[in-house]
Amino acid sequence: MNKKVALQDLGHKDYKETWDYQERLFQEIVDLKIKNRREDAQLETPNHLLFVEHPHVYTLGKSGDINNLLVNEAQLQEKKATFYKINRGGDITYHGPGQIVGYPILDLDNFFTDIHKYLRLLEEMVILTLAEYGLKCGRSEGETGVWLDVGTPFARKICAMGVRASRWVTMHGFALNINTDLGYFDLMIPCGIKDKAVTSLNVELGRKEVDVEEVKTKLLKHFETLFEAELTGVKTTT
Repeated sequence: MNKKVALQDLGHKDYKETWDYQERLFQEIVDLKIKNRREDAQLETPNHLLFVEHPHVYTLGKSGDINNLLVNEAQLQEKKATFYKINRGGDITYHGPGQIVGYPILDLDNFFTDIHKYLRLLEEMVILTLAEYGLKCGRSEGETGVWLDVGTPFARKICAMGVRASRWVTMHGFALNINTDLGYFDLMIPCGIKDKAVTSLNVELGRKEVDVEEVKTKLLKHFETLFEAELTGVKTTT
């Protein structure tokens, strides 16, 4: 089993361009697995982890309700935002500047074949990272992602998650709010959940801005530990 994960930091990149790139990497792994099965081969399958920051964009998952987007096309243009229906699970979410978006494209046959465990480990990676900033975060039953003050009237989401998996290969992933303009969440019903708020790390810490690169370093440390993975490759913005 190949536990090496090639890390790429794509910097600030268009959503659709990144989605297409994800699809290419995803399909390469799937094709290799099909070849291994058909030809009884044992070619090693690669794993990838992409970090990216997107321009303002709303994405709707396969099970999502378009009515959870509260603005029309003209209003989206006014806000310099785009919209895509995509092939992950979950409802509507927002990506934008000041967010760390992570796309693990993993062959889970290299790690464990359990999607539930996969999602819980991604959540745990974020929970452990935010604990280093003194925040006590957790999970909300039946709602994927990472939350603060779960079970209280003040529950608020700081990290959204939505994934796709086929032949145990994953794509899409998580979006962690760091220095995010939370006003963009007012244009939708986040993840289709009406009674809970959204927050970001800088708001919770009472800071104007949090060092995004520092947060990435902490996330990667916990990713390696939880997945027993070895990160390889040089960060790049190309």
